[in-house]
Amino acid sequence: MLPHFKDSRFWLSGQANFIFQTHPPFPADYSGAHSLGPNYEKATSRVMTLYTGVRLNNSTELLVDIEEAGGAALSTGLGLAGNTDLDIVRNPLLSKAPYLGRAMIHKVFALSKDKVENTRSYLSLFDELPRRRLELRFGKFSLPDFFDVNSVGSDTHLQFINWTTDNNGAWDYAADTRGYTVGATADFEDRNWGFRFAEALMPTVANGINLVWRPWQAHAENFEYELRHGVIPKKAGVVRLLAYTNYANMGIYRDAIIQFEDHSAPTPEAVPDVTNHPWHITRKYGFGINLEQNLTPHLTAFARFGWDNGKTESFAYTEVDQTFAEGLGANGAWWHRKQDRAGIAFVSNAIAKDHQTYLADGGLGFLLGDGALNYGRENILETYYTAHVWRGIYVAPGLQHVNDPGYNRDRGPVLVPSFRAHIEF
Repeated sequence: MLPHFKDSRFWLSGQANFIFQTHPPFPADYSGAHSLGPNYEKATSRVMTLYTGVRLNNSTELLVDIEEAGGAALSTGLGLAGNTDLDIVRNPLLSKAPYLGRAMIHKVFALSKDKVENTRSYLSLFDELPRRRLELRFGKFSLPDFFDVNSVGSDTHLQFINWTTDNNGAWDYAADTRGYTVGATADFEDRNWGFRFAEALMPTVANGINLVWRPWQAHAENFEYELRHGVIPKKAGVVRLLAYTNYANMGIYRDAIIQFEDHSAPTPEAVPDVTNHPWHITRKYGFGINLEQNLTPHLTAFARFGWDNGKTESFAYTEVDQTFAEGLGANGAWWHRKQDRAGIAFVSNAIAKDHQTYLADGGLGFLLGDGALNYGRENILETYYTAHVWRGIYVAPGLQHVNDPGYNRDRGPVLVPSFRAHIEF
């Protein structure tokens, strides 16, 4: 809405994102406590953010964001691994008061004298950066701010909005209910490649708002190598390789099934409960591949693959143990509307055998639980068109088709139309 001063050491901007979604009735042989409701629903989510920052000197800056998130989610956010709205509050009982989203110190160490231009944003206020450099950040942030980023499939404000389209669904990244954690990142950047690492805190329970402030017990490591080279000759592209490990008070699906079957659970159970165990630290790990390839000056393809070990409780992001995603993003300059954009993507999610058995026996995850399970991959097709209206105002109709929601062949398919209004200043 208002222009930014390029040469200022201060930053002040904001955004508001409203997403309306609905779905008509769909077939369902049965429903459970954590099912997507089969009857007509509608819901509107909102996320409003105030971004602030100050550049302390030529290499150090302080970034602080205040956020408010609220509204509603279809079926309170339950019943889908690839949820149709990444902006929803996953715990509707959370306070609707504004909260601290990000608060971090960003320090840049120059390792070369030549510079490259940097696009100023709420994550970095510098006009230019050393071509070879080491960037350190410490504080509160969201890991997808810096890892698994994709120029056409990472932004719910102007692009796709499904959880497993915008992020790697099998990356159970450290986060509280609102998607933030506390930790540190180190990012080495050279001319055509980069490598980044993050150490972060884990939540106390699955989808919990509180973090464990004992990093020697519960913690997460994230690694990503980025090669800025296309897979098609003479066309720009990026290859990103991701790996992560989580250590937290997570249950083991097979242990939960066994103690349910032989009645050895610490407390009596009517169904298996992966959270029914004493405090203990277990390990979860996985990896991902993120490809981005320019096809024409205005058309970019992307693809993701993700996998995790699948034996350990889904804990922080969503209930996916394997995912494939591929899609196309188009810039509106192609049809003479340079601030418009459009996209289409297909995602296929899966869970490991122990996870399947747990849900089939009636167990509940923090997102899924139909009371039974006739297993099938959860397949999602998503498309959108974002139209620039005036200055910082955008609107975007969209449509998602979900086959076998929650991995259940006895439910669905589900058609979810949406309408997004986005304002930024």
